[in-house]
Amino acid sequence: MITKAFAKGWRQITIIPATLLAISTSTTGAFAQVRLYSPIPLPTSGEVSEKLTDKDIPTGQGGYARDYTVKLNKGDNLVIDLSSDSFDTIVNLLGPDGSTVAENDDGPDGTSNSQLFTRITETGSYIVRVRSFGETGVGPFKLKVTRLKPVSRLAPSQKSKVSQRGRHMPRSG
Repeated sequence: MITKAFAKGWRQITIIPATLLAISTSTTGAFAQVRLYSPIPLPTSGEVSEKLTDKDIPTGQGGYARDYTVKLNKGDNLVIDLSSDSFDTIVNLLGPDGSTVAENDDGPDGTSNSQLFTRITETGSYIVRVRSFGETGVGPFKLKVTRLKPVSRLAPSQKSKVSQRGRHMPRSG
């Protein structure tokens, strides 16, 4: 009888701490996961010179990625330039809902640097993702996000002045 009572009591004593340990471990893991992902605010200059490392976000394809947040407004026209001498670059622009707005692998200059042009259709917080292609790795990179400014339209009176200056006027005499 003593051994049955002891065994029953021992089982209750060990189950409660084991349950509490399991709960605390799972909540600690959940809190750690929340803290792991924290995109870096893009400086107001729109430019960064950083280094992609193996401490950044693994892409699952052997490369790494780093995210920058930027506030954009509907109607903004952007150019995003990403260059590196150490790895083949890819730049992604993710919308406020996490969907891909635009992506570029190789820019128009024939190198493995990236350049993308896009127009923003919704005001919000966007992610500019810098990543390496495949297993091309890590190393220094330069990122530049430029908001293009619209060319102001000329008033009709200014247009006529411009066209008069551009006309070929015959010499007199």
